[in-house]
Amino acid sequence: MKLLPGLFVVLQSLVVIADAQTTPPTPTARPVPISSPEIKEDHHVVFRLKAAQAREVSVSGQGFARAPMTRDAASGEWSVTVGPVEPGVWEYSFNVDGVDMIDSANPAIKPQRQPKTSILQIPGTPPLVWDFQNVPHGTLHEHTFQAAHSVRRFHVYTPPGYERDSAGKFPVLYLVHGFGDNDASWSAHGKANWILDNLIAKGSAKPMIVVMPDGHPLAPGTGPRGDYGKANSEAFEAELVNEILPLIESTYRVRASADGRAIAGLSMGGGHSLYTGLRHSDLFSAIGAFSAGVPSQESLNQAFDNAGNLNEKLRLFWIACGKSDSLVDRNRKLDAQLTEKGINHTWVESEGGHAWPVWRQYLAQFVPLLFVEAKAP
Repeated sequence: MKLLPGLFVVLQSLVVIADAQTTPPTPTARPVPISSPEIKEDHHVVFRLKAAQAREVSVSGQGFARAPMTRDAASGEWSVTVGPVEPGVWEYSFNVDGVDMIDSANPAIKPQRQPKTSILQIPGTPPLVWDFQNVPHGTLHEHTFQAAHSVRRFHVYTPPGYERDSAGKFPVLYLVHGFGDNDASWSAHGKANWILDNLIAKGSAKPMIVVMPDGHPLAPGTGPRGDYGKANSEAFEAELVNEILPLIESTYRVRASADGRAIAGLSMGGGHSLYTGLRHSDLFSAIGAFSAGVPSQESLNQAFDNAGNLNEKLRLFWIACGKSDSLVDRNRKLDAQLTEKGINHTWVESEGGHAWPVWRQYLAQFVPLLFVEAKAP
């Protein structure tokens, strides 16, 4: 039978298609996962990154100097060994052709409004107060609620035994993060829950609940830049006092009185703690300010002018800042003003700058002072 030219082409195409459908595809080899960071026994650390097309890669962070990375031509993998690195919890990031980025092989990412750093933790021997230790552990809870203009979130730590002790009521520490972070930062990166676990297990701190709210009820960039700090502190005060505090006291077994509440924070969160705590000494019996962004003088004057009331109500007023911190002069000025006004407080000036290794130390020093019977000097 003679086929028309067009029909022959169609039949030929069908044969090709059928052959393609019956021939199994060539398997593609899965990329071999890389390990990063790899911590050696001698505390040297190997960082690795798969970036075959990159021209220049480096790693930088806390605890070690910036280190250029070397590319393996066959695998396209960049690597470098640094150290030894001291035990601690450190931040680091890769720089790839001028762009900072997280370590994609490391699931430990520092919670931030714009995440850009990964976490390197090297346990100490003996264990450090922020290390995970073989002690009873509390529980982390995450809450979402509808605020005035948006859906908001906060984290809560309940101490070991909270679920079993159905009758006891616990004091509460409201603990606030800094400007670039969020409500998960104090637990994921600050290790607040492990610090509390370890201090409680040693008998160095009272069992307490820790509430970690989001310090940005107003998103950065809302309104003129010069007005943001004051407006955000005002919004935080309203949200904490009118929404979060009642929600906590209707959900958890807590001491709903000033002697069962404390507020503390770092940097922006330290400013929030000063602003809200001083304006509501009827609600909080302790204030902690770590490397605080001190509120404006106008915001402080009302509290300063009533020193007798503050001294009567505050059991603990604790301020700390590192000597190389950019905010140390503002905090020294606050210390001098409080002294001049006769307001009882504790001033701690330590080594270090504006960084999490300093703030973990401050939390570990501050927590044992909370909710004790004797009034702090």
